[in-house]
Amino acid sequence: MAHLRLTIVLDSGARIGPGKAALLESVHSTGSISAAARTMGMDYKRAWLLIDSLNRAFVTPAIERSTGGARGGGAILTPFGQELLERYRRLEAAASALAESSSAPSSSGRSSLY
Repeated sequence: MAHLRLTIVLDSGARIGPGKAALLESVHSTGSISAAARTMGMDYKRAWLLIDSLNRAFVTPAIERSTGGARGGGAILTPFGQELLERYRRLEAAASALAESSSAPSSSGRSSLY
């Protein structure tokens, strides 16, 4: 069976795909870019660059960071970031459903893509 990976390329050339979506989810659940990076097995600099590329792609940032403090700062998904992630996941689910229905065998035993 085929595997679907949805990547959206914006007019600016920026992209959002499964990796950045997973990073947004991880930042949302951990409250930290460094914790999100550790959870995903990537280094902090890579995570920061991915987040920075997302934030630069839009007028409104997807993630806001706070530095320092007693707890060492953190990061949160902005309302825009939450909406971006929700819309990406909805598109991904719709594309997966379409791919599954299109690849279901017909009565002839062939995929309906033929």
